[in-house]
Amino acid sequence: MRQLRVQDSGFLHTHKTHEELYFILKGEGQYQVDGEIFPVSEGTIIRVAPDGKRALKNTGTENLTMLCIQYKANAFTEADSPMTDGTILQEELKW
Repeated sequence: MRQLRVQDSGFLHTHKTHEELYFILKGEGQYQVDGEIFPVSEGTIIRVAPDGKRALKNTGTENLTMLCIQYKANAFTEADSPMTDGTILQEELKW
């Protein structure tokens, strides 16, 4: 997990093959992708394609905490779809 402080403004970057998922866990800020800027706060989730020019900036008075997950773009095929890969079991749940 990476924590951005109030004075940090992140950096503009892209990736060659990895998409990113950003989960804003705490705080507030602005997210920029391909020149578009929008507000983010606790509960915001952002998905960015590899070539998206992206940056995150803390605009709040507290720390901005986010979780960023990278994964290879287009790694899933039709066979990986939850509709074709998943199986709903007809077994009783035991909580």
